[in-house]
Amino acid sequence: MLFLTLLRESVIFAFHALRVNRLRTVLSLLGITIGIFAIIAVFTAVDSMSNKIRNSVKSLGEDVIFVQKWPWVPEGAEYAWWKYMNRPVPKIAEIAEIERRMLTIDAVVYSANLNATIYYKTSFIENVSVVATTIDYNKVKTFDLAAGRYFTPQECGVGNAVALIGSNIAMGIFHNEDPIGKKIKLKGKLIVVIGVFKAEGESMIGNSSDNNVLIPLKFAQSFAEVENDNVDPYIMVKAKKNVRTADLKDELTGIMRSIHRIKPEEDADFSLNEVSVLSGPIEKVFGVVGTVGWIIGAFSILVGGFGIANIMFVSVRERTSQIGIQKSLGAKNWFILMQFLAESVVLCLIGGVIGLLLDWVLVLIGNQFIDFGFILSASNISLGLTISILIGIISGFIPAYSAAQLDPVEAIRSN
Repeated sequence: MLFLTLLRESVIFAFHALRVNRLRTVLSLLGITIGIFAIIAVFTAVDSMSNKIRNSVKSLGEDVIFVQKWPWVPEGAEYAWWKYMNRPVPKIAEIAEIERRMLTIDAVVYSANLNATIYYKTSFIENVSVVATTIDYNKVKTFDLAAGRYFTPQECGVGNAVALIGSNIAMGIFHNEDPIGKKIKLKGKLIVVIGVFKAEGESMIGNSSDNNVLIPLKFAQSFAEVENDNVDPYIMVKAKKNVRTADLKDELTGIMRSIHRIKPEEDADFSLNEVSVLSGPIEKVFGVVGTVGWIIGAFSILVGGFGIANIMFVSVRERTSQIGIQKSLGAKNWFILMQFLAESVVLCLIGGVIGLLLDWVLVLIGNQFIDFGFILSASNISLGLTISILIGIISGFIPAYSAAQLDPVEAIRSN
């Protein structure tokens, strides 16, 4: 109780001293405010982008392997495009073999990407990404529907002319009309819209459904060759729950080599791609940006810390006689130390809080103009406050210690 009482008195002393010297307080805050603002602003941007990537990866499937002709990244020091060019594209018949032979899979999907112009009455949108896929697409890719429903097994099996469209497509050609039940034209075919994807916003790895049209693969085969290089067909294989992606990849590699009748000494004629391969390099870039943010903020905080230390020395000099009186009345050294440390910490905390408020305002403004989902997380707020407290302790310790060691008689005579 005595300690808490003395701590309370120290904080009151600190606020009184800061209030008396308002101009000096404001000037001392600038360095800490700018430093905390810079560091937390960079971390907020990096965390928001990383969160965006993780959500993109999650929507496409963290436990999904893509069987494709082309690798997403070079398989070695040199990208041997001439070797990959001669590979066969995945075949529709292979998904049945994968389902029959593999033990670690939850779902297998065959998909192909087409580009087409979508028409509705007098409206049209060019170069729309049309994804032709099989029934289990919703098990592999995470998405929500704003309206309508997903395909039925019968629609996919027979190849009915039905489609799900992205939010941007719905807004672009239907405007304020309800798209459910309306017919759009694609490649000369009339297609009934049965669902609309919920808006996802921009994706860091380019897998947003906002600009896509999803149709059954069987229907796409009525007007396009889906086992063709031009449509980049691929097989998506999703692991069962609690099955590691590495285990799935190992089993899938063996099965695909068996299906393609590849001898043990021969190179594979297929690529097994993972979304983490795309997100990894971007995460590294964010790590570098975060380090740069630390460096920039550290210089500002360093300057601010020296400024606060200097102000605290001035404060000790101005209150030397007061310190002498306090000590002559029985004040302990640690109370004097705590008194000046409290002033330094409170000063830095105020600067840190102002910096965090500026970051919060920046996040609000950023979200108003950019659909990115910037978030000032609780961890970054805690980090900013922790840094402020540490700088306050470090900057104020030497002045506070020098004040605590003053001789009371000499201190009183200082006037």
